[in-house]
Amino acid sequence: MEGNGGNERGGGGGGDRAAGVRHTWDDGLIARRAHRRAAGRAAGRPARAMDQGAAEEAAPDIPGAAAGYFPEEETGRRSFGGPPYAVYQAGVRSFATGTLRPRLEALRQLVGLSRPRLEGRTLAGAARVLDEADARGRHPYGHTVVAVAGATGSGKSTLFNALAGAPLSETGIRRPTTATPLACAWTDHADGLLDRLGIPAVDRRNPGYPYDPALRGLVLLDLPDHDSAAPGHRERVDRLLGLVDAVVWVVDPEKYADAVLHERYLRPLAGYAEVTFVVLNQVDRLPGEAADQVLDDLRRLLDEDGLALGEHGEPGAAVLALSALTGEGVGELRETLARLTAECGAAERRLSADVDGTMTRLRPQYVADSGPVGLTERARAEFEDRLAEAAGAGAAGKAAERAWLRDAERACGTPWGRLRGRKGRASGGSRGSRAHGAGEWTEIPGARARTLAVEAVTARPAVEEAVRTLGDEATDGLPGPWAQAVREAAGWGGRGLAEAVDEAVAAETAHRRPVRPVWWSMVATAQVTVLLVQVTGVLWLLGAMAGVFGGPEWWLPALLVMGGAAVGPTLAWGSRAAARGPARRHGRSVEARLREAAAECGRRRVLEPVETELARYGEVRAQYVVAAGGV
Repeated sequence: MEGNGGNERGGGGGGDRAAGVRHTWDDGLIARRAHRRAAGRAAGRPARAMDQGAAEEAAPDIPGAAAGYFPEEETGRRSFGGPPYAVYQAGVRSFATGTLRPRLEALRQLVGLSRPRLEGRTLAGAARVLDEADARGRHPYGHTVVAVAGATGSGKSTLFNALAGAPLSETGIRRPTTATPLACAWTDHADGLLDRLGIPAVDRRNPGYPYDPALRGLVLLDLPDHDSAAPGHRERVDRLLGLVDAVVWVVDPEKYADAVLHERYLRPLAGYAEVTFVVLNQVDRLPGEAADQVLDDLRRLLDEDGLALGEHGEPGAAVLALSALTGEGVGELRETLARLTAECGAAERRLSADVDGTMTRLRPQYVADSGPVGLTERARAEFEDRLAEAAGAGAAGKAAERAWLRDAERACGTPWGRLRGRKGRASGGSRGSRAHGAGEWTEIPGARARTLAVEAVTARPAVEEAVRTLGDEATDGLPGPWAQAVREAAGWGGRGLAEAVDEAVAAETAHRRPVRPVWWSMVATAQVTVLLVQVTGVLWLLGAMAGVFGGPEWWLPALLVMGGAAVGPTLAWGSRAAARGPARRHGRSVEARLREAAAECGRRRVLEPVETELARYGEVRAQYVVAAGGV
């Protein structure tokens, strides 16, 4: 059983390639393809295969079992030379129709998805459980393998003989009495199971005649003493305890409280209570009420080991008192084993306990108790805002707004004002750098943005801080391995993010000039007209003063000059006031475009990889919940 301290079932650790270990499990995708291929073959199989398929329908509850699942009934041969067993069909089932199969499939998927994130030794226990389930699934679940285990002198071999109805195992005062495992099978078809257990043919026995039909399908093992000093005995016991479906622990009044028994074997089996039986043997040696007292103390110790009945009605290990020597209580144990065998569910219960123990040990790798995990919309929005701030989107929007106002003033101002502004720009020199050009939304000299030597203006420390903050928020509540995976995804995406944002912003600003409003041209035309009126008035006034033009109407050209001088500035001031609203909208539009360009870089390089890792964890967590039984 998985709970055993020294057990190492075939299959080894998951991912230990250096050890050369080969696993029979896969990541689930291979299994689904195999099912599809099998279904395809079934659809086109020949008549001979169809005959076999029809035979399998005779025993649908047992994987791989045909109508001759118990061939002795079909052929009429006598099992072990005795009368054929009565056909037993009621209660025959396997985990193919129960809850264990989806749990194993989920565990298989879990292991496959977890390989890139967890160490092989962390998944080794799950790999062993899958290997054991695959190996056990190749043999009929109508057979139940029960091991009789105990310490030296506990009388387990005597009990084994009493159950078998024949002196099959050697008993006596020599210690250890049982040197090699011995098997007794109430079926002719346990050879595959016994081969898997490593029981040689010379150590396989038949039960005594007449056979008990209630025990049909039982395979009973007599194990070596678990406390034997002989080399290899303990290793054999540990290996077989990891392969059997159920175990009968035999204790005696002298050693029932042995610390080694409880700490090394019984306590690790707390999750296997349904397939564990504890038998107090040799009660015939206890006088009066001593047997009840010892039995009560044994139950107390089992309660401390976690094998007793739970306070909420969880199943506990069956505890019996008997004397294998006198036969007292042996019949009750035989009936208990008969019910266990008839249910055909011991293998499923044992494997379910294996999965339970594995999921309990793996829980810290998949479940954190700090609440919900994942990225919130608020965290995403704050990350994008930090990138936009680092890229200077807000400042660029303000600069674009000011540039719009300046352009409006130049376009709609008086000609004399435009002339003074042009002279000021000429004296100030040419400014084509990105710091002014992009900020004032003027064209960047050169070809396309990708070919530009973009000046790094994005605040690198601010970008790094944004990535770190996002990683911390995304990993909040995640178990260690998956939190590390999310941090790595964010870290890799954050490398070169500042440069990518610079390029995206440059590509957004390159060759993009605001559309010149029509009313600017109309105002500019009006300003030119006003200027022409002023010039005309000045010439007229000069001519009148020089006597070139006759008549006393000198005030008319003076009115034209003064009116032009008042209308031009008033028109420029009104245009400037009218441009404030469009300038503000233009600045916001520029800021929004730069924000989107920076945010798109952040989403593509950081958010998407982080969300991919979170989605992988969500899928892994879902598989864990199924494998853990929905808890």
